[in-house]
Amino acid sequence: MLEVKQLDQVVVRFSGDSGDGMQLAGNIFSTVSAIAGNSISTFPDYPADIRAPQGSLTGVSGFQVHIGAEQVYTPGDLCDVLVCMNAAALKTQYRFAKPQATIIIDTDSFREADLKKAEFQTDDYLAEMNIDPDRVILCPLTSLVKEVLKDSEMDNKSMLKCRNMFALGLVCWLFNRDLQLVFNFIKEKFAKKPAIAEANCSVVQAGYDYGHNSHASVPSTYRIESSQKTPGRYMDITGNKATAYGLMAAAEKAGLRLYLGSYPITPATDILHELAKHKSMGVITVQCEDEISGAASAIGAAFGGALAVTSTSGPGMCLKSEAMNLAVIDELPLVIIDVQRGGPSTGLPTKSEQTDLLQALYGRNGESPMPVIAATSPTDCFDKAYAACKIALEHLTPVILLTDAFIANGSAAWRIPAVADLPEIHPHRALPEQKDRYQPYERDEANGARYWAVPGQEGYAHIIGGLEKENNSGVISTDPDNHNLMCRLRAEKVGRIAVPPLEVLGDKDDAALLIVGFGGTFGHLHAAMDALRQQGYKVAQAQFSYINPLPANTAEVLRRYPRVVVAEQNSGQLAAYLRAQVAGVQLQQYNEIKGQPFNVATLVSELTQMMID
Repeated sequence: MLEVKQLDQVVVRFSGDSGDGMQLAGNIFSTVSAIAGNSISTFPDYPADIRAPQGSLTGVSGFQVHIGAEQVYTPGDLCDVLVCMNAAALKTQYRFAKPQATIIIDTDSFREADLKKAEFQTDDYLAEMNIDPDRVILCPLTSLVKEVLKDSEMDNKSMLKCRNMFALGLVCWLFNRDLQLVFNFIKEKFAKKPAIAEANCSVVQAGYDYGHNSHASVPSTYRIESSQKTPGRYMDITGNKATAYGLMAAAEKAGLRLYLGSYPITPATDILHELAKHKSMGVITVQCEDEISGAASAIGAAFGGALAVTSTSGPGMCLKSEAMNLAVIDELPLVIIDVQRGGPSTGLPTKSEQTDLLQALYGRNGESPMPVIAATSPTDCFDKAYAACKIALEHLTPVILLTDAFIANGSAAWRIPAVADLPEIHPHRALPEQKDRYQPYERDEANGARYWAVPGQEGYAHIIGGLEKENNSGVISTDPDNHNLMCRLRAEKVGRIAVPPLEVLGDKDDAALLIVGFGGTFGHLHAAMDALRQQGYKVAQAQFSYINPLPANTAEVLRRYPRVVVAEQNSGQLAAYLRAQVAGVQLQQYNEIKGQPFNVATLVSELTQMMID
């Protein structure tokens, strides 16, 4: 019997053609790990091609998952186990493997034609890539799948779609995963196709048995025991699904119908897909004909009294800008979700960047202030979606929520909260005493917000629109002093929104270096901070979630430390904004625009050099 070694953490990467089901295999493995109590962080990495030529270098799809007994913050720089379903996967993905990584190869997909497509020069592909054969599990995976399913009624094409499940079974054996959890997932996913579910379960079992019976050329198997977690119900959740759940929870808490007007766009479409499943909760989703109508219909829903949302990515934000401006001047509660991706233009549709920050802050004509907040992780997408709704409804303003492709498609183990435990949401409704004398721009002195009346509410008839209005009455006005006043009132209302203070982690009292970021880079910057502290450096981290308005203690935090480095996946947008908002602050920058998450080892190296210089 093989020895079972205890591990604190491990990184596994599944890779193959876009049609090989690597995202599904990785998702099942991460879900099973989350159910087992492990901390997880995932990174789906797939091409923009709808379907690249089979076996081509450009068509490789990957899914990386980092599993830990303690909290993990990133999907990992490099993997401990690499699954390669074909030659192109090995050629392109081996750079993501550690030197000592175990590599699982489907030898049936490494024939002469496959090697030629992958641009190998010889048939000795391991030697060509300088890979130690002792680290490689050579498995005739395709042949074994066909053998398992030979008595089924499945055709050859359908059988090949099950290859990912054999690889999943083999990886589950390697890490001593409970196959029953895998079977439960498969049966639920293919509930309407029981024959498909049974076939996939059989193949998973075969992959597990192959490892068990052959010992698959490895010296031991592994186990990752979880540390004690907070009691509760957990699930593996992606950022986009968490965003959808946050919106639904906010609507439930506020006692409103949720309306989403959206146009499909990578990587935000899953929010529309998820919300469309929940009509039973009163959710209304409309797939509109374009981005403009998606935003405009949501504005109509906000005017009509719903919790209104529109979702998009950077290119769609450009198209929505005129409608967003209408929500600003009408002071309507609208949540705009921007799942950032690589740009400009169509750019890198399936890759992640933080390049929409200045667009969110300033990308509209006129003085058009909006609150801007950013989620820091897949699970934080729930909290920030909820917070965006609360701000919009209580302050009668459109709010922009920034996520990005990395956290939107990535997943983590999430403790499901009770709705009763969530913060209260009190929509800023028109008051009973305003009946028959309601003026649409009369303001609450406490927070500067106007009062929300909706069509059909007797005694509250009013008109709002895109032309500037007179303060209080809402009558169209071109008076210069009134316009000056209204611009200031709209800006002051946003500026008065109370947001949580900026939290400093790590060596917050005596750090020589403060690492600053915003949004979805939190995990990588946190991991870099931890690595530097382990080397003996005094380092702290501050991650911005609330960007407009900034936390009240922003200036104090940035001026507290002798060296401050702002690290972002853009050319320096947060750094420029902070310099404009905090007079005299001295900031250094670390910037990448690669469409990929930060590499923790590279961050550590660069930040170390900055401290030395």
